[in-house]
Amino acid sequence: MSREIIRVEPLSTYLERWKAPTSAVTRSGDTIYVSGLPPFDPETGEVAESAPVERQAELVLDQLKLCLETAGSSLGNVLKCNVYCTSVEKFAAVNAIYARYFPEDPPARIFVCVPAWPGPFDIEVDCVATR
Repeated sequence: MSREIIRVEPLSTYLERWKAPTSAVTRSGDTIYVSGLPPFDPETGEVAESAPVERQAELVLDQLKLCLETAGSSLGNVLKCNVYCTSVEKFAAVNAIYARYFPEDPPARIFVCVPAWPGPFDIEVDCVATR
């Protein structure tokens, strides 16, 4: 099966500005892979560095939704999410936001604490979904 790179604007352009060697979304057959992305502020295209983790979570989950829809899918077709966060102390705050995006029959998930990112943000979420 071939691999298809799917551009998702404005996210693909943001990644290019960061010189990140990644694609926002790849698809092979009916399987969609969405990269973890920093919480880009849609107004500025910059990372929302001074935003509280709740706002950062909203931004990354909105981006995840945009990526899935651009690839012909939706949040309802997500099979697995990986949540990466800089502190376990932010778990409850992130969980409250996450539950709004997956209110029923949420996908499999893991919450992983990471020591830091190469930028001033606290969270990324990636996923695997079907079309």
